[in-house]
Amino acid sequence: MAKLGKRTRAAREAFVGKEDLTVEEAVALIKANATAKFDETIEIAMNLGVDPRHADQMVRGVVGLPNGTGKSVRVAVFARGPKADEAQAAGADIVGAEDLMEAVQGGKIDFDRCIATPDMMPIVGRLGKVLGPRNLMPNPKVGTVTMDIKEAVEAAKGGQVQFKAEKGGVVHAGIGKLSFDEAKLVENVRAFVGAVSKAKPTGSKGAYMKKIALSSTMGPGVTVEVDNAITE
Repeated sequence: MAKLGKRTRAAREAFVGKEDLTVEEAVALIKANATAKFDETIEIAMNLGVDPRHADQMVRGVVGLPNGTGKSVRVAVFARGPKADEAQAAGADIVGAEDLMEAVQGGKIDFDRCIATPDMMPIVGRLGKVLGPRNLMPNPKVGTVTMDIKEAVEAAKGGQVQFKAEKGGVVHAGIGKLSFDEAKLVENVRAFVGAVSKAKPTGSKGAYMKKIALSSTMGPGVTVEVDNAITE
């Protein structure tokens, strides 16, 4: 077993015995003990009482974080004509149709969000096996299949976060940067948890939110009291 470095040991020791904290306490603890030499992402992981293999228990949605993610998001748009022009004017990084489809089929996926106009879905549909596993497939339920390309691109660039329950009912996302003020991180955490809470599926039985944990990219995780994280 690899020997832990002094900074790693110190960080882990600071978290010993700390669990079910308030969001404010958890954020303060993470910020105080982060030691990486880069601006780490603050990440949230939520264990939900759902089985996403069943359609009526799938959890997915989108939330605009009030203080953004601090991450530069590359947006690709499938569109033609005036809508392609609209996408470029709104700041999309990549705009195309068949040419973009061929690039993706060839393995070139240098974007973080994919948006499409409805008429482009027959083309985009061919990329399901490529984009689906990366959670990049445009979907009207999260606003990425739309005629309002300007709004969709601006939302994606402005800190909008998509979420989807993975195997085991886990939802994971980055909700800000370590350099953010504590108050802004707390606000982002509560906005994200609130969105997941509202996305509770009809097939969910028993406890919906089982566990919430926060961490930095390189740091240990700490659990947060579920009721404290939810704001109605």
